[in-house]
Amino acid sequence: MNRAGGPTDVARRATVVGSVRTEAAADLGERLTAAWGSWGPTMTRNARRVAFVSDRFGTPEVFVQDVVVDGPPPEPTRIALSDDPVIRVSWSSDGEWLAVAIATDGGVKQQVWVVRPDGSDAAQIAGSRYQHAELGPWSRSGHRVVITLPSTEPEQPARAYLVDPVSGDRDDLAVGELIHVLDLSVEERLVVLRDGQRGQEFVVAVDRLTDESHPLLTDPPSGSAEIAFLRPSPASETSPLVAYVATEAGAPRRQLVAQPVGPHGWRGRSRRIVGRDDAELEFLDADDAGRTLLLGWNVDGRSELELVNTHDASRTPVPDLPGAVVTDPVLSRDGRSVILAVEGPTSPRGLWRLDTNALTWSRVTDAPALPDTPLVEPVLQRFAARDGLELTGWLYPAVEPAAASPAADDVDRAVPPVRRAAMVHLHGGPESQERPTFSPQHQALAAAGITVFAPNIRGSSGYGAAFVHADDLALRWDALADVVDCARWLVSSGWADRSRVAVEGRSYGGYATNASLAFTPDVFAAGVAVCGMSDFATFYRDTEPWIAGAAATKYGHPLHDHELLASLSPMRAVDDVTAPLLVVHGELDTNVPIGEAHQLVAALRDRAHDVEYLELAGEGHEYRRATSRAELVRTMVSFLASRLG
Repeated sequence: MNRAGGPTDVARRATVVGSVRTEAAADLGERLTAAWGSWGPTMTRNARRVAFVSDRFGTPEVFVQDVVVDGPPPEPTRIALSDDPVIRVSWSSDGEWLAVAIATDGGVKQQVWVVRPDGSDAAQIAGSRYQHAELGPWSRSGHRVVITLPSTEPEQPARAYLVDPVSGDRDDLAVGELIHVLDLSVEERLVVLRDGQRGQEFVVAVDRLTDESHPLLTDPPSGSAEIAFLRPSPASETSPLVAYVATEAGAPRRQLVAQPVGPHGWRGRSRRIVGRDDAELEFLDADDAGRTLLLGWNVDGRSELELVNTHDASRTPVPDLPGAVVTDPVLSRDGRSVILAVEGPTSPRGLWRLDTNALTWSRVTDAPALPDTPLVEPVLQRFAARDGLELTGWLYPAVEPAAASPAADDVDRAVPPVRRAAMVHLHGGPESQERPTFSPQHQALAAAGITVFAPNIRGSSGYGAAFVHADDLALRWDALADVVDCARWLVSSGWADRSRVAVEGRSYGGYATNASLAFTPDVFAAGVAVCGMSDFATFYRDTEPWIAGAAATKYGHPLHDHELLASLSPMRAVDDVTAPLLVVHGELDTNVPIGEAHQLVAALRDRAHDVEYLELAGEGHEYRRATSRAELVRTMVSFLASRLG
């Protein structure tokens, strides 16, 4: 019989304290998930009003408000269009219309709507449950907006149109395999298109008068180019227009290139404007005159901004960013201000304004109240993979419990030290990048006593072309080896016990989680796979045609690389999975179709394996509703806390 305070009593109390801590961490995750954000700004011509996307009422919607430089942000006006989540909003050049991209039923396919800034005259102009529509730019006059309709069948081209928001009339604009319209010249003669498969995108200018297509880069590109637009040439140029292109062609990292262009396919000599060895050019914008360029740099995941004067080639770094990560920066048409979204590990996305002359900041949107709980500031770590390649990752150390806890004074002093639990989080893409953003999931897990390590394994963006292509095709095995090396680094660095390391990821990260449990079953103690692939053959068979068409350069061709894809599919080794697994999928996901989850869960249940399944109703590949994200965080915290012990 054990006395009070003996080993059995200590274990019981530890279990109770652990349960209380897990519940508190799950509650924190829910409250942080409810901390809404604002993002995706678009301005009027005079930059005095802004439209943006916000989930302040639980689902992303469109809001419009005045831009107030001095004083508190005003209350925004809500533009109600649909119960479906809003993806993006764009203000027409003439200020008369907003174009809005909406996720049909919350899934992958999108609709395009137009609406007046006061909420009147709303109309759906493209997209449905059966046809995805992509919102492109407005014409410079503002009278028409670009929409692109990807193919609904394999081998069919995508088609782009100019649409009149009043009548809904469509004019043919461009046709191509995987095209995206990036820009139009003022008179709508030249169209800037991006085309190509993942990692091999290129940009061309199409002359609508002659129906000719011309590459924007005169030298054969050795890398992709995803951002490009046209602006008037500086006085030093002899051409009427310059195409500014963000490209990695001919460089280890994405840089800014200027390509003079003219009518009838004329091309001048391209020149490098600016590049950096330590950073990737991530965002690019310009004023209407082409005099001021706004550059957004990605430096190890943190953002830096720079203004470039094209007339004298001067460069001005922007100081004192109000957060670690900048997204969606928009330069006003006169170049005098910038509005952008900013976030960090302890603050959700909010809109800020930069005065480009004074280089001062002012808040545009208000911020939600956060729980009165200290949040973790992650630290960037660097280490070598087994083949010597440098990897990085953001470490969120577990929050140590308070020294004093209920009944702590009665606990036997001989209790062993707390064993460390940790989780490797894998981002999607794989061309995405882990950055120090606002993550309720990471914060909740750290509060539950689980250290989170969020690495950028090979294939991630932000570190140059060689790194992002280091997992293509058969090189995927090296990326999966990186996942194991991350776990070993956590153990060797003292952040985790070898028997208490989990792996989790979403989208491609969900695939890498499934693959890690199947191919290296002795490494991880548990896994959480969120909307991940389980078999490449069924993924290619069931995903959207335009997604499959773009993916072959990254994963492999479903026919030509059949054997490779079969060997990389976790389903082939499902018998080897030993770790408990939580599988999460959106009901309406057609990017990574829900069958990927169903077949994996069914196979594991047939084997009486420890597997849990969470299906999020009304969600597609992205979980845009706060209630869905809160349910996911709560389920994940409970699952990992129970399995990691």
